[in-house]
Amino acid sequence: MRYAAGVDVGSTQTKAVVMAEGRGIVARALTDTGANVTKAAEHAFHLCCCEAGIDPRDVGFVVGTGYGRYKITFGNAQMTEISCHARGASYIFPSTRTVIDMGGQDAKAISIGADGQVLDFVMNDKCAAGSGRFLANAADVMGITLDEVGPISLEGTRPVKLTTVCTVFVESDILSYLSMGKKPPDILRGVHLAIAKRTISLARRVSLEPDITMTGGVARNVGMVQALEEVLETKLQVSRDAHFIGAIGAALFALEKEDDSFEAEVYGGAVGAVTQPSGRVQ
Repeated sequence: MRYAAGVDVGSTQTKAVVMAEGRGIVARALTDTGANVTKAAEHAFHLCCCEAGIDPRDVGFVVGTGYGRYKITFGNAQMTEISCHARGASYIFPSTRTVIDMGGQDAKAISIGADGQVLDFVMNDKCAAGSGRFLANAADVMGITLDEVGPISLEGTRPVKLTTVCTVFVESDILSYLSMGKKPPDILRGVHLAIAKRTISLARRVSLEPDITMTGGVARNVGMVQALEEVLETKLQVSRDAHFIGAIGAALFALEKEDDSFEAEVYGGAVGAVTQPSGRVQ
């Protein structure tokens, strides 16, 4: 049995997935990234191997992705999160033509073809508005946990309108509404709708073709999913593995590399042997 892995080092969390030829996903692992990116990648990878019941040395090829991909010292190759989210979304939902990825620090919209190749993309990586950080700041101001933000927002019936979607100034907006006696669910509903509108405005710069798949950690927020669907007036495809999709895409690329390496060994180099690259693989 040949194994391959994908490790997605995000700004907030690090995800790892192990896949096996003919068996698909055999293990997943998630850990906080923290200050030591390399250590987080190693920890997630080893947790994943333990769950799969295999020795890390049994994994023939590892592809790293995410903002910390170049710090994955044990990886064989690196690929952009754009390519990996596109490939992973297509694997989970083959009908996907647009990916909306909302992570801890940025948001992306990716237009993809029938086989998961990237046709176009746009990303908001210079500002945390429309990301998990924005929601985390809102949760802090409200005195609740991030996990509570989504469910509470669903109770809102009269959402407020934010004057800004800037992560730095969201606190003053929320405090102002609280002082006016606005209900927390209405405030949080307004926060989610403001993020949804900004994200969709970004996404419209690419071809917003159905079916639309949401990926990234924010996809676990039921309030955010509903807000996006309300603004788009269409249902989103959201997998229980939404936050692992970048790692899944990386693992799929790694499995292909492992297959190429195996064929090269079996057929005496008929297919070029895979070596460890020093730069990014696109």
